Amino acid sequence: MADPHASALLSRHAGLDARIADEERRPAPDQGMIASLKKQKLKIKEALAGL
Repeated sequence: MADPHASALLSRHAGLDARIADEERRPAPDQGMIASLKKQKLKIKEALAGL
């Protein structure tokens, strides 16, 4: 049985990936937003590694 917390984290991680990709495709990507999203993604990855 899958851990619901891990599933939620994986879902958030995938959502952040999509948001980063969308921002990077814009004509003038907001580098500050991309950096913030990547930091959030890293925190989720660290949380998953700790499970």
